[in-house]
Amino acid sequence: MRYGRIATPEGMCFCVIEGEGEDPAQLTARQIEGTPFTEPAFTGKEWPLSEVRVLAPMLPSKIVAIGRNYADHVAEVFKKSAESLPPTLFIKPPTAVIGPEQPIRIPDFATNVEFEGELALVIGRPCKNVAADQWRQVVRGYTIVNDVSSRDLQFSDGQWARAKGIDTFCPLGPWIETDLDAIDVEDLPIKAHLTHEGSTQIKQDSNSQQMIMSIGEIIEFITASMTLLPGDVICTGSPAGTEEMVPGDVIEVEIPGLGRLRNPVARA
Repeated sequence: MRYGRIATPEGMCFCVIEGEGEDPAQLTARQIEGTPFTEPAFTGKEWPLSEVRVLAPMLPSKIVAIGRNYADHVAEVFKKSAESLPPTLFIKPPTAVIGPEQPIRIPDFATNVEFEGELALVIGRPCKNVAADQWRQVVRGYTIVNDVSSRDLQFSDGQWARAKGIDTFCPLGPWIETDLDAIDVEDLPIKAHLTHEGSTQIKQDSNSQQMIMSIGEIIEFITASMTLLPGDVICTGSPAGTEEMVPGDVIEVEIPGLGRLRNPVARA
């Protein structure tokens, strides 16, 4: 099942997105009572998805991310091997979250800003000390995230909070896929398209097979240190192919079964 969050003339609400494929013109948003963490109770209201504004599907209490989880990305950004720079954990604030089509706004002090298209997990219940083989019991579903990063700040600060936590630096969406068996997270293509001066190119073209830490290992690693709450988002790491983006560009991250997360880039 696909859960989303939309803005209609009547206000914002959670919904179930029904229909085949990923074309908004072929999909319907059916309003539900409450949140995506229980069985849906439909209100009877529905809209074509193309006629409402799609918001970030969740407003998490925190976004927990795993950095350096793809060896090829470690080499391209840090110029070292993954053996000498193992995966690491960092947090993005909830104020960084935006939805599809909302602009990524780059302030003047953030330079060399790059996109990072990634698979994201949405937590479904409070959890702590989760064993790696029990990860499915705590994940509500999958979505797409763009872990926007200012490389110059990332290296000059010595830690990543400012470089990755700027307002709008966490595009999320377009929906949450709750059928965990419908997505093969061990063999999942991940692509990012950069449109610059009217020309679109595929920059990231990788697969989750390249992950160093698996989904279960990521959740075990994180929950050994902190409690995760319903709606919290985990970013599972970026493949290689990240590149600088500038105002006027458009970034579109594509993961089969999870749709496309498209955001223009603007000056703050």
